[in-house]
Formats: sequence, structure tokens, C-alpha cells
Amino acid sequence: MLYTEEISIESIVLHKVGNKSQDEGIRFAASPVSVDDAVQSLLLQYFLSPFKSEEYFNLAHESDIALNEVYTYASNIFKSPETFYEQSVNLARHLYEVSIHPKIKTGELYVVLLKDCNVDGEQVDAIGLFKSESKETFLKVYPTTDSFEIDYEDGININKLDKGCLIFNTENENGFLVSIVDSVRQSGEAMYWRDSFLNIAPRRDIFHQTTDCLDMCRQFVTTRLPENFNVDKVEQADMLNRSASFFKENTEFSLDDFADQVIVQPEAIQSFKEFREEYQDDLEVKIDERFEISVPAVKKQSKIFKSVIKLDKNFHIYVHGNRQLIEKGYDDERDMNFYRIFFKEET
Repeated sequence: MLYTEEISIESIVLHKVGNKSQDEGIRFAASPVSVDDAVQSLLLQYFLSPFKSEEYFNLAHESDIALNEVYTYASNIFKSPETFYEQSVNLARHLYEVSIHPKIKTGELYVVLLKDCNVDGEQVDAIGLFKSESKETFLKVYPTTDSFEIDYEDGININKLDKGCLIFNTENENGFLVSIVDSVRQSGEAMYWRDSFLNIAPRRDIFHQTTDCLDMCRQFVTTRLPENFNVDKVEQADMLNRSASFFKENTEFSLDDFADQVIVQPEAIQSFKEFREEYQDDLEVKIDERFEISVPAVKKQSKIFKSVIKLDKNFHIYVHGNRQLIEKGYDDERDMNFYRIFFKEET
């Protein structure tokens, strides 16, 4: 977790980076920006308030970490702070080179050297990379002698960071410890920030272990289980609920305990363990047989474990608990399937 109370801005450079596919170019600042205490406080709020997740990454490269541009420029800054401005120019050029999707917006790139960042109990310096792409219109009201005048001005909403990255000066050998923010996550123009510009990979920690394991369990229940065994939607929903409960009620994941308590049937357990091996190979991840469960990861992934039975276009049944209270049948007269649901109270 990042604690921001003691963080201060050591230096800040601002460049304007356009869309390369539209030949918008780069406008480099001639020198770092000087800001007073009031502006620094506002900037810290703008830069740091979105970083609330405990999900961390590392800068990466498929062959050699030294070939990751951001890693190289960040390393140079940490080793030789006097090169900060020079490296900020390199970072802006690199961002411009990867800004080739037609929907990428021109924006200001803030390169910031931050002091006294407390992350997971370790106090380190950090490099912040922040890009503002969205402008908003603000009304300005001026008092006159006997009335008021109203004008407007376009500016940046300090409560709405578009893209951000914090590179902490720790775990250098693994590509530094990295946290990111991206207000646009899945679209094509969004992926350039994390994939093309930063080139990050999930950090091997309990957060990503838990996330990968939850996803693997969900995929097994929703895809492999119905392929190999005669299970209906109610049984799938029940197993999803028991899977989620296991992660919520335990502090440690054990593959054997999970299999015995959730999967239960020996044939299905064997299929589950084989599926785990395939999942690791296909996604190039490693899920240990035993690890500490990350509570934040469980909270983040809980939405994917919604047990919903979709019936044509008429009804959705959300199954949260006892599967003995829902029965499936067939009506010969109507030639249709049906569910019977038992309950005590209607709310």
C-alpha cells in the first residue's frame, strides 16, 4: 500500500506529446517547472489520489529488461538525478513513438521526481509519469461594482487523472516496482500506455497469485467442468459460490484443500489439477499449490463470480446460497424447462 502523507515533488518537467500517426509532434519544455507550495499540493492531489489499488507490476521485456526504454530512462534518473531533464525528453520521445493509434489524444506529459514515498513499509524515491488528455470547461465568476460577470476557461480537472504510472526505486533487478492508473482500460487506444509505452508485466506476488488462481477456478467451473461432466447450471452456480466462499473464508490457499472442499468428486479433482497445468502453460503464469490469499484481490475479482442462470430473454436467476432450494424440471404440457425456487420471505 502507498502512503502519500510525506511525499514531496523534487522536480517536475512538462512536455506536450501529440499523436504520431497525425504528425502532431512534441513540444518540449525548455527546463523544469517551478511551482509554489500551494500548486505543489494541488499537483500531488492530482497525481497521487487515484493510486488506491494494491495491484503492482514490473517493467518488462521479452528478451532483456535493459531493452525496455522506460526502465533504462528511469534507471538513469535514479542513478544520476542531474540527468532528470534529459531523461524526461527521452521519455516524451518514446511516448510519441508509440502514440500511433488514431484515437490517442494530444496531452501534457508530466515527468515528476518524487521524494519520500512509503510503499509497503519501505521509503523510497519514485518517478511519476502522468498524462492529461481530457480538458473540461470551468465557469469563472467575477464580482463587479454592483453585480457579477461570468466567463469560462478550459482546464484540467485535478480529480480526474487520465493516465499515470509510479515507478518506485525498489526491486530494480525485477524491473522496479510499478503502479499504474488508466481511466480508459480496454479499448485499443488505451493499451498503448501500459503495453507499448511502459511494457509492464504482473508482479509475482500474492495479489496476482490470488487473481490468477481465482480466474483459473472460474474458467474450470464454467468451461471445462460442463465439457467433461454432466453438470447443470445450478451445480455450476453452486460450485462458483463455494469457490468464492473458500477464498473469502481462508487466509491461505491450498490446492488439495480447495479440491477436497469445493470440487469434491475424485474424477473432477483430477480434471481440475490437469486444467491448472494447462492454464499455467497457456497463460505463462505460475499458480503455487499453497500461497497466502490477498484480500484486495478477492474483493476485486468477486464480481466475476456472480452465479447467474440466464433463461431465454425473460429471466435471470441469481444463485447466492443453498442449491437445495432450487430445482430444475420439465413441463411436458408446455414442452418447456422450469425451475422451482423455495423461500420463506419475499423482500
